[in-house]
Amino acid sequence: MITENKRAGYVQNPILPGFNPDPCILRVENVYYIAVSTFEWLPGVRIYESANLADWEHTTDILTHQVDLRGNPKNCSIWAPQLSYHDGLFHLMYTDVKSTKRPFKDCHNYLITAPSIHGPWSEPVYLNSSGFDPSLFHDDDGRKWLLNCLWDYRMTESNKSCGIVIQEYDPALGKLIGEPKKLFDCTPLQKTEAPHIYKQNGYYYLITAEGGTGSGHAVTVARSKELLGPYEVDPLNPMLTSRNDPGLALQCAGHGSLVQTPDGDWYMAHLCTRPLEGQFAILGRETALQQVYWDEQGWLRLTAGGNTPQLVVPLPGGAVRKDGGNDFHDDFSGPGLKKNWNTLRIMADESWCSLSARAGYLRIQAGESPQSLFQHHIVAVRQTDKSFRAETAVESAPVLYLQMAGLLLYLNEDNYCYAYVSHEEGRGKVLRLMCCERDEFELEPVLIDVDQASQVQLAVDVSELNGQFYYRLDDAEDWRPLGGPRNIGFLSGGFTGNFVGIGAHDMNQFGGSYADFAYFKYTGRDSAI
Repeated sequence: MITENKRAGYVQNPILPGFNPDPCILRVENVYYIAVSTFEWLPGVRIYESANLADWEHTTDILTHQVDLRGNPKNCSIWAPQLSYHDGLFHLMYTDVKSTKRPFKDCHNYLITAPSIHGPWSEPVYLNSSGFDPSLFHDDDGRKWLLNCLWDYRMTESNKSCGIVIQEYDPALGKLIGEPKKLFDCTPLQKTEAPHIYKQNGYYYLITAEGGTGSGHAVTVARSKELLGPYEVDPLNPMLTSRNDPGLALQCAGHGSLVQTPDGDWYMAHLCTRPLEGQFAILGRETALQQVYWDEQGWLRLTAGGNTPQLVVPLPGGAVRKDGGNDFHDDFSGPGLKKNWNTLRIMADESWCSLSARAGYLRIQAGESPQSLFQHHIVAVRQTDKSFRAETAVESAPVLYLQMAGLLLYLNEDNYCYAYVSHEEGRGKVLRLMCCERDEFELEPVLIDVDQASQVQLAVDVSELNGQFYYRLDDAEDWRPLGGPRNIGFLSGGFTGNFVGIGAHDMNQFGGSYADFAYFKYTGRDSAI
């Protein structure tokens, strides 16, 4: 990690480690913001803030009551937010994806506005559903234009993103006007997505993501003297990519957006991954930063040269990334949940997630199964380090095997590990482990007897691809392994990243039982980001 004594004026990527994909960067006066996708995790659209492009703080989340994600499949829901500022208002565009079952894609695009990044945010204005990754461009003449990827179900290719469309938006009427126009077709990289327009030196620059969000991901730049085209593609396209070098530390580089500093320097925020053993991106898709400039021909280039993402990037004004970790601790003594927490498809509220039911504890009223798409009662934080330890302590009184509570590693409903307290006929309260790997369920045969009134402490140690759960029944005891070590490479893939959380489930009677958690602690152990 970069410290004040090393490489002053530089920052090391990724700047937002862990599940922080599809970054949209924006400067308003002297403050920088990055909005990232959240998919099925709520609150939706996480916002990071910085004064120097080096130190980023999670400052707020925007979507709280505006969306209903219950029943949305994995990897759907809130995609690719775009943040802009004009006329004294923040404008947020986002997609709520309801289904991606081929050949169709049900993706609804919305706009909300607010006078401050902290709100209050307006109610959503529905715009269209022709494709995803909406973006709002504010032209100099006061007109506003919606861009989005166009999805064509008739195409035979596996990805049917066939280009970018544009249509005027009338803020007074709160709707699109005129007819949509095809603005840009795919380059040979195909799968054109994530459009952003920037006006610079008499040109409209269209920046898109191409090649898919995997190893072929790239940033494509095109330009035109007229907003509605025609657009010419950068002759050295792609402008940024990792596609030709599997040995790069930052893979899947693409989905870029631009920001200019007050002194005139330019930077691009973009998506990346850091796969373990070249293929397991357990932390999910992260956010990196590159310094860029406009060359003599007016094309966007990396200051470092070439078109591959750099691990270390110079920053303006000697800004330094301060030494600080991603550790997190919640003793549940506050009036509300800390903002680090996330929930699946439903917001946390007192009906199932209470800090007032028992002072100093988080009480989770049991929800549906660990694979529910509707009422999965889990609170979780992002895995932000390749190696970490997480701990919690749980008190519960299960009387049926259908009741359970504990500690989870959780990618999605098809991929998770769960150390949990439950009940077995003839034995009473027990501790055991279940895992679901690529939709194949496994129940560990090991059963640990637990006194009904005992508090159970649970922990998980992760060292890159190796995971091991532990337990103890008394603070004076040593931690004991629960089950054996496990390769957790299956907690990667899709559009999100691994989460670490606590939850309670009751398949006998929804809400019929609960669990009290005394604390939660996450400690990263990476020597470098």
